Amino acid sequence: MKQPFIKQEKIRFKHIDYAGIVFYPRFLEMLNDLVEDWFDEALERPFSKMHETNGIPTVDLKVQFKNAARIGETLTKKIWVKELKTSSIICGFLFEKEQEKIILEGEVTLVNVKIQQDRQSIKAEAFNEEMKARIKKYELE
Repeated sequence: MKQPFIKQEKIRFKHIDYAGIVFYPRFLEMLNDLVEDWFDEALERPFSKMHETNGIPTVDLKVQFKNAARIGETLTKKIWVKELKTSSIICGFLFEKEQEKIILEGEVTLVNVKIQQDRQSIKAEAFNEEMKARIKKYELE
């Protein structure tokens, strides 16, 4: 059965602004943490190793903020694959709190890249078959 990759995150003081709600750039950091955890825990491609020669930058991001999140609340963060291409992945994501109340949702496009040895240029690189198989386990749409 295919399902999204899921992680929980507690809202901390570091996440909030003067109004007492999560400052929107913190949500983008949380999304990046979710992508990093997904690659490490589910796809067996930790950033600590991958970034020696490759990367997986975000090239497109669409976010809709639906509700506020406050300190002390716990968010359930979900990411899944909408479309797997040769060297990119279009993922859907959703953050929700208790009673499945949606906080934000959106779509992120990640591109698999090769970093040149001089670290001055990058170029899209196709996913290998093993990585494609791992990614497909999270394909929902």
